[in-house]
Amino acid sequence: MKIIYGTKNKAKLEDMRKILGGLDLEITGLSDTGIILPDVDESGNDPLKNAEIKALAYYKILKMPVFSCDSGLFIEGLDENIQPGVHVRRVNGIYMSDNEMIEYYSKLAGTFSGKCKARYRNAICLIADEKNIFSYSGDDISGERFILSPFRHRIQTEGYPLDSISIHMKSGKYYVEMEEEKDSFGHEEGFRNFFEMVLKKIKQ
Repeated sequence: MKIIYGTKNKAKLEDMRKILGGLDLEITGLSDTGIILPDVDESGNDPLKNAEIKALAYYKILKMPVFSCDSGLFIEGLDENIQPGVHVRRVNGIYMSDNEMIEYYSKLAGTFSGKCKARYRNAICLIADEKNIFSYSGDDISGERFILSPFRHRIQTEGYPLDSISIHMKSGKYYVEMEEEKDSFGHEEGFRNFFEMVLKKIKQ
């Protein structure tokens, strides 16, 4: 099945292709459509709602199978009203670049008396056609708890800025040092299971 991943982030597109390798899927990104797409108003208050908003908006324009993902960053011990959540790239309504994100969140981590622990909650919405719409936000597609560090790593990955200040709890390594181990983080299997379920239902 040919399907469009509703993202312009090349790193995310390549990661998803790797996760879903071997399945009956030909995945392209928004930049491959050749169509100038309007910005989508991600006005949802949680990852699942935003994933649904994006997938529906892209499907209405592209008229072909599409899926969108969204995630929210939740930091333990932080008041609910100032949780990054789905607005991880925005502070006071201002969009942050990769470097600005690293600077902001490393300073935030430095305000904690102990280790700053966080987790990403992920969601996905896939629209094959008007009758086949699948939404999901289970724990198996969400990330593990990790430590948000006030000290940045010298390596930075475009599209994944916070990997430079995120430390894997079991190994003590920064995520940017763990490219080979990423497939064992757990949520990759959850995404693969989701797509296997969708493909099976569509073929029924």
